[in-house]
Amino acid sequence: MNKLILCAAVVPLIGLSACAENYAAEGAAVGGAGGALIGVTTGADTGTAAAIGAAAGAVVGSQIKKDGDCDGYDRNGYLDPDCYGRPGYPDR
Repeated sequence: MNKLILCAAVVPLIGLSACAENYAAEGAAVGGAGGALIGVTTGADTGTAAAIGAAAGAVVGSQIKKDGDCDGYDRNGYLDPDCYGRPGYPDR
């Protein structure tokens, strides 16, 4: 039960942290639904499975950006995929 409370408290904070820039909230929703489905089909605790799925979905979704804008090169020298084919950037 403590894991469920912890995940229920953390997941909304992850979603609100940068919801305008990435898919953290959407990932949490899909992950929670998937976790609940897995919990029901396997006989595991549905609440815990949903909370773990929501946390995992939020983490994955937070790594996918929404804006579609070209952000250039990051500090590691990698080119934003949205920049390919734009003026001043390589085609691929």
